[in-house]
Amino acid sequence: MATADEDFVNEVRLSGRVTGAPEERVLPSGDRLMSVRVVVPRPAQRRRGGRATVDAIECVAWTSRPRAVLGAMRIGDVVSVEGALRRRFWRGQHGLASKMEVDVSRAKRLRRAPSEPAEDDDA
Repeated sequence: MATADEDFVNEVRLSGRVTGAPEERVLPSGDRLMSVRVVVPRPAQRRRGGRATVDAIECVAWTSRPRAVLGAMRIGDVVSVEGALRRRFWRGQHGLASKMEVDVSRAKRLRRAPSEPAEDDDA
């Protein structure tokens, strides 16, 4: 039995901590994107052997507003992103390569990273 398109869903919503500086790239096609890695801790019941486990998720914004929001992020910021899971393919030096990433449609900083303490010049 055929299923209507509206029966399928590809929606991602996550909140986590930014663990790397935002990186802007320009692809050979001329398209610009901003990427940032977000780490999300797994729930305690899913941890192995009592060790904290996290998922590191690459989040990529292709359109101007989400690109600007991700570009303003700092390491340690807590963010919320919404989008869709995508698998991107490209031809690398060893043949076809791919990776999964969140194609961000909305992004928001929930909490800024703690500020670095000012250094004392008199030391």
